[in-house]
Amino acid sequence: MNDSPGWASPGSSPSDEPGHPNGPDTPQDSAPPNWTQQQPPAGQWQATGSGGWGSPPPPPTWGGTAQPGWKPPQWGLPPSPKPGVIPLRPLGVGEILDGAVSTMRAHWRTVLGIALVVSLVTQGASVLLQGLALSDNSNINALENNPEPSLNDVADAVGGSLAGAGLTMIITLLGVVIATAMLTMVISRAVLGRQVTTGEAWSDARPQLGRLLGLTLLIALIAVGILAVGIGPGVAVAVGGSVGAGLSLSLIGGVAALVVVVWLMIRFSLASPALMLEKQGVVRSMARSAKLVRGSWWRVLGIQLLSSLLVYLITSIIQIPFLIVGLAVNGDGLSAFTSGNSGGLGWSYLIVVGIGAVIGSTITFPISAGVTALLYMDQRIRREALDIDLARAAGVTGYGEPTGTPGASPATGA
Repeated sequence: MNDSPGWASPGSSPSDEPGHPNGPDTPQDSAPPNWTQQQPPAGQWQATGSGGWGSPPPPPTWGGTAQPGWKPPQWGLPPSPKPGVIPLRPLGVGEILDGAVSTMRAHWRTVLGIALVVSLVTQGASVLLQGLALSDNSNINALENNPEPSLNDVADAVGGSLAGAGLTMIITLLGVVIATAMLTMVISRAVLGRQVTTGEAWSDARPQLGRLLGLTLLIALIAVGILAVGIGPGVAVAVGGSVGAGLSLSLIGGVAALVVVVWLMIRFSLASPALMLEKQGVVRSMARSAKLVRGSWWRVLGIQLLSSLLVYLITSIIQIPFLIVGLAVNGDGLSAFTSGNSGGLGWSYLIVVGIGAVIGSTITFPISAGVTALLYMDQRIRREALDIDLARAAGVTGYGEPTGTPGASPATGA
């Protein structure tokens, strides 16, 4: 039974069908069809007007004497077609990163517009909630100086901060989901060399937003549940009276649970583009991600870590100057920051730092979404020959056709 539905935009390319170039009867990472099969032996060339591979051309002569050191031209595959931001072939790490940046550069109005609006909403809400929570932080600092606080004092001091933090997390999560959904649709068009407006990206992404939110929450709940299972026995032992043994057990269980969480997060890391581009459900997209990552777990981990490091460096470079300026304009901000007294940080600090966060998020949102979407496409190209479907959708005629097709070249069929 075929469980490899096609990408909705360019069409399907199932990998489970018998006879498919990368299906069950062929190696997993075999070359695109009709390339290696049609390649002549080294040093041989196709004779003009013939259907077979003839002898290499004779060496040039001068005065009837062959020139020394001459070698016949060697056969080489022509470059892969590149209708959009990536070449239609298996991608290297640098090409994936370059594709994400190229998408932002080629479609900057749409990409940066989406990222800027989402960043303004999420960071603006975060600054507002943090500013309103300053009084609650002051209550917490006052609570620390109270030797015998009542239960109501603790609830009043902690409740507002927890509510503000939870609301900020929810708004940020919604913003990330919307940005990821819309940017994924932009990248799917950019690969084909097509322009897309913000309205078109929203129209394509809107039907899947609920499922993408459900997918994000489900993966987060799975991670929290695994960590709770790993740490829970140690906590129970510590509560039972054996604090030392409980801490040791919690440490061991926590490390083991963390390893499992990382393994699962990478295994499901391609679920969001699978959900958006294949119009899949939550569980089905997780299964698709697991199938695409299988056998390439370490490669996917390395690319995701490199992308995260790049995003972290860009964010730090942008936000550190705003952090310094925010502390400078806040009066007592530096002393409050070094002492950990967040109640001493005022609105001026939050606004300046928030501006830096908006700029950083506007730049890093497209990079994160682009790397994940292009990594998904790369895995499908490697496993399911998606490049043929992409070429067909982009209007590249003859790509992947067998040799002998009218107008086809020996190497590419184009």
